[in-house]
Amino acid sequence: MSNQHSESVLIVDFGSQVTQLIARRVREAGVYSEIAPFSGAEEAFARMRPKGIILSGGPASVTDAQGPRIPDVILQSGLPMLGICYGQQALMQQLGGRVLEGDAGEFGRAFIDIAEECILFDGLWKRGEKHQVWMSHGDKVTQLADGFRPVASSAGAPFAVIADDARRIYAMQFHPEVVHTPDGAKLLKNFVRHVCGLSGDWTMAEFRKTKIDEIRAQVGDGKVICGLSGGVDSAVAAVLIHEAIGDQLTCVYVDHGLMRLGESEQVVSLFRGHYNIPLVHVDTSTLFLRGLEGVTDPEKKRKFIGKTFIDVFEGEAKTIGGADFLAQGTLYPDVIESVSFTGGPSVTIKSHHNVGGLPDRMNMQLVEPLRELFKDEVRELGRELGLPDVFVGRHPFPGPGLAIRIPGEVTRERCDVLRRADAIYLEEIRNAGLYDAIWQAFAVLLPVKTVGVMGDARTYDNVCALRAVTSTDGMTADIYPFDAAFLSQVATRIINEVKGINRVVYDYTSKPPGTIEWE
Repeated sequence: MSNQHSESVLIVDFGSQVTQLIARRVREAGVYSEIAPFSGAEEAFARMRPKGIILSGGPASVTDAQGPRIPDVILQSGLPMLGICYGQQALMQQLGGRVLEGDAGEFGRAFIDIAEECILFDGLWKRGEKHQVWMSHGDKVTQLADGFRPVASSAGAPFAVIADDARRIYAMQFHPEVVHTPDGAKLLKNFVRHVCGLSGDWTMAEFRKTKIDEIRAQVGDGKVICGLSGGVDSAVAAVLIHEAIGDQLTCVYVDHGLMRLGESEQVVSLFRGHYNIPLVHVDTSTLFLRGLEGVTDPEKKRKFIGKTFIDVFEGEAKTIGGADFLAQGTLYPDVIESVSFTGGPSVTIKSHHNVGGLPDRMNMQLVEPLRELFKDEVRELGRELGLPDVFVGRHPFPGPGLAIRIPGEVTRERCDVLRRADAIYLEEIRNAGLYDAIWQAFAVLLPVKTVGVMGDARTYDNVCALRAVTSTDGMTADIYPFDAAFLSQVATRIINEVKGINRVVYDYTSKPPGTIEWE
């Protein structure tokens, strides 16, 4: 994390599932932000020297004596503060107000009545108006601390928005960071621009410059080995690191036999044709596919692939004469789904092959320059670095590749079947001009067979599922609403052209409750 930004906002995370969206909205307003768990907020505060503080929501209750608290150094800093949900309740509890455990909370869409003018509402909301927001709370503030005034209320929250103009402390019971609060991003922009007085001139060009300086400082004269997965993230990380340290970087492309059709050739061509970056191309498909024989549990697949990746990198590092650092294209959503920003344990949704560190036996440290970015920010950085649009705009592709798109056992034959079906699907999406409107689209080969009839003969073959979603950050997603004619055309082509598939279905599940990938 950087401490070189002259204007920044610290987001103190109390364990909300959507804290990362606060950071996203602040960055969209042109202000650099970092998230720190409440347990590490004092360290982040001292390091960053921020110009403003945002306190996130969270699952705990401030009425619980063991509930997380705002660090005193932050509370007494005199900086502008914005409390959201739990953050509002914590402010009131610690500043002398009162919070009670609610008999009935507010969850989902709600409407607030604007009672007074407020700097957060500038150019947005006016007194007497009613506006939609998104609530998710059980407890509620029942008495304000001295110096605060109510400026908006809802049916379940009499103090939906409160303000202490003298101390520049504001708080709201609803969540402005989610899309279900239509004006939420503008409220957050008003906070960082008007309350904190920040210029909003943070850009991806500045991020690029800052990261290059950080990479040089971290690496020194050491050697870095970077694994290319075939996706945008690792490619952007590699180009950024190469810009920072030049030939101290060697890229390794591990062809594990789990890539999409023609992908290996595309990756090698891009790096050898467009960039003067040393590239080692290793075909380890036999190693990976043999190791996956008989493995059906998705977590075991991911963990095997992650471990084997590390083993391959370790071997390649020795081959090139040793490396001091391993570079990865880890993104914020990878980290968020794998560890808890509250500082404690969390439920693992799924393991990510490039999250969790390296084996103790390895003498390499991690370089993860994209760890604070969301996917769309990585694309923006890629364009800033001059990567071709056709590559930067590619849909996300998981590190474990097709292994997690083949529920059940992964074999070379099943990979080949899925590769052909997936290629047809993506080709039809591109032909229809829909590729850029979709966040991610892919085919899944199911571990079931069904009876069919082709050419008056009985078939008993595999089922292929199609998935396409829209999203902005990968944390939530909705299905893409293809029309029936398009899906019928894709299904017909797959069944006619891919031997081994006789039935095609479409996945209508959003995230949540599902994940984007099947495993």
